[in-house]
Formats: sequence, structure tokens, C-alpha cells
Amino acid sequence: MYSNKILRVLKGKKIKVGDRIRLIKDKGVYEGILMPRIKMGNKDSLIIKLKSGYNIGIEFDNKTRIERLGKGRKLGVIPKLKIKRKKKLPNVSMVATGGTIGTHVDYKTGGVFMCRSPEEILSTTPELMNIIDLKNTHRPFTLASEDMTYKHWQEMAKLVAKELNSGCRGVIVTHGTDTLHYSGAALSFMLRNLSKPVALVGAQRSPDRGSFDGSINLICASYFTGYSDIGEVALVMHGTSNDNYCLVNRGTRVRKLHTSRRDAFQSVNEKPIAKIWTNGKIEKTGIEYTKFEDKKVIVDHKFEPKVALLKAFPNSDPSIIGWYLDKKYKGLIIEGTGLGHVPTGESGIEMGKFDPKMSWIPYIKKAIDRGVTVVMTSQTIFGRVHPYVYKNLRLVSETGAIYAEDMLTEVALVKLSWVLGHTKKKEKIREMMLTPLAREINPRTDLNSVVKSV
Repeated sequence: MYSNKILRVLKGKKIKVGDRIRLIKDKGVYEGILMPRIKMGNKDSLIIKLKSGYNIGIEFDNKTRIERLGKGRKLGVIPKLKIKRKKKLPNVSMVATGGTIGTHVDYKTGGVFMCRSPEEILSTTPELMNIIDLKNTHRPFTLASEDMTYKHWQEMAKLVAKELNSGCRGVIVTHGTDTLHYSGAALSFMLRNLSKPVALVGAQRSPDRGSFDGSINLICASYFTGYSDIGEVALVMHGTSNDNYCLVNRGTRVRKLHTSRRDAFQSVNEKPIAKIWTNGKIEKTGIEYTKFEDKKVIVDHKFEPKVALLKAFPNSDPSIIGWYLDKKYKGLIIEGTGLGHVPTGESGIEMGKFDPKMSWIPYIKKAIDRGVTVVMTSQTIFGRVHPYVYKNLRLVSETGAIYAEDMLTEVALVKLSWVLGHTKKKEKIREMMLTPLAREINPRTDLNSVVKSV
């Protein structure tokens, strides 16, 4: 609630929250919708939503002039798009799962929350109705992506397969960005025999903001699912911070590389499959991909959830592995330094400069002897691990740990969980982990695929 001083002025001017107002202070003139004051805000500041979609706070004093321009829109009401089928267009279905792309502002706290139905999401981008024939919409759950578990991935996989096998040309999945790349990997492994496009789409900015990126992402995803000859799971998001084109990033080769930029998602150790413009232009980059074909998709979502991710770092205590053994974990992904290093003491024990208790080797060996699968990846993001370049790498490899080539850490985590859902045989696990099942491993890394900056 605003201060009593402001409330008296508003009452005298017959201005209510939600009205369109003009506020003049010093030499500035501001027009927009009067918003409620957020709980943590300054009681003596008026909050106005400008035409651009951004909010501004103006401290109110005796020199501030304010006038009512008219009735504004009702706050808290989200418009819904009435979906009209256009059967001459390619038919695509949509699965909405939550995330920033489906948020609305909570004007009491100033934050956003996940609430939008597919029809409410589509109200931000009505152009879609002239690009694709939206066959079905689903809202299996509404979650921030960090709250998702493997059970949600399984639910998504079943819904996507159901739509593709019912005749849909493709499926758009709206999703939170924080763990979007985990879901991309999960669907890539769970949807076997896939040869139709599945676009995972999110937004870095909420729909109330002028810089909302979800609309362009959705438009590009519509062209990808409705018109491309690419038959894979892909993340379709901004390719630059501008509103010019989106990238089609393979579901097993992409990572979120920035907390807030609109072009946060970039392919790693591989070029994007394509660029897509908002006019429908699709430009391939020349890398291989699965071609579109109308085949039945098979859902294979067996999954072992007791797989953990550990990070090696200077002064790291390897005894944490013992905790996971006590909890009966079946697999560990260790994100090592460089080529897949962990502290071993090999370079310092003889000189008395390393505490043997800090070596990871005994703990990794103990885990493997107990039947736990240990997989090594690199925290450098780009490049690949290698078990033989240095002696301490060979020590890790000799324990039986699997070096995961150029597989991304997040992809290795999802893949190992999926593999352990299918077999407990040590040699079969190693074979499956080192065999590309969804183009998650490249035989060699193309130096041209390295992104130097986002």
C-alpha cells in the first residue's frame, strides 16, 4: 500500500490502481498505468507501467503533478487466444510446462510466477495461427524448470510421442530455461526412432517486459516444427541478443551459457543445426542431422534416478563419495578439471606437498568396486576429456572410470541415468555410454564450433 500522503492525493484526483495516468516531476513527463506498490518498495514512490512494458518508480513529493487520463486495463487478467484451426497449414501440437515464457507479474511482490495456460501463452504471439495449424494443446504441469524431476521428463516424452504418433508433424514444448538443456537431453534419449521435429522453447524475459523474447522464439519454433526437414529434438531460441534470428541447437549439444541474455543457449562442441528467421527462412549450417520422416516414435523412458553430479576443485574433499555410497547411488558423474583430472597427489606426494587423504583415487576405486558407475567429464565446457595424456589421468582410468569423450556434463548425467535404467552389466554400461545414441558424442571436435563469447 502507498503512503497516506499519496493515497490522499489519489483519492482527491479519483485515481485508482489500474488507471492510465500522467505524472510530471521536474522536467520529466511519464504516462502509463498506475500499478500497486510492491511489498518491499518505497511507500512514497508511485509505480507506473510504461507503454514499453517496463515499470518505473517515481518518488512523490509536493512538486509532483499527477492527472488521470482514463481507465486502464484490469490488472492480473491474462488474455487468452481463441485457437482457430487452419487445416491447410502444417499441424503442430503444443505442450506447456511452465517457465518464464508462461509467467505473469505478481504486483504485490514485484516478481513473476508460472501461471499461463497454452492459450494464455499463445496470446503473446497470435501470429502463430497464420504459420501452423495448432492441433492440440496440453498443460501436464506448470513448474519452474529447476523443480522438475525425471518423472516430468517421462510425462513430457509420453505426451510428445502421443501427438507425433497421432499425425502431428511436430511438437512445441514451452519450458523454463534454467534446466531446458537437461530436458532436451532427456527427450533425445527417451524418444526412440524419432524423425519429426520437437522444439523446446523458453524465454529469458517475462511477457510483461518490452524485451520479451518468447514471441520470436515461438515463431521460429513454429517454422521449425511445421516446415523444416529436421527430425530431432532441438532447443529453438534467440541466436543473438537482437530480434533477428533463432538457432536450432541439437538437444544433446546445447547448454545455457548466460544467466540473463536472450541468446543464452549455444551449441557446444558442434555448430547449431540451423538458423531460422521470423519470416520462415531456414539456413542450414552443414552438419549432419536426422531427416524428417513419418515414422512411429517409441517411448523408452526407463530411468535410474540415483545418479549424482560431483565437481572436483582445489581442496575438494573426496570423502563426499562415501555419502553417495551410503545412500545407495548407482552412478556418479565427476566433472573434473581440464582433460578430466581430479586431485590425486601424483605430482606432490613424494615431496611431502600433498595430503594423501585428499586423493580421489581410493574413493573412485571403492565406488566402482561396489558396482557404482563413475563417468568423467570436464568443467571446461568446450573440448573433450582424455584418459591417457597425463599419468594422473591414467590413474583415474585404471580404476574403471569411463571418460565420456566430448559429451556435456548435463547430457552425461541424463544419459547415465537412462542407461542404468536399461542394464546393470558393467561392460554393457560402458558400451552404451561410449556409443552415440542421440548424436551426443562426436568422434572429433570441430574447432570452428567453439563459441568464444555469448
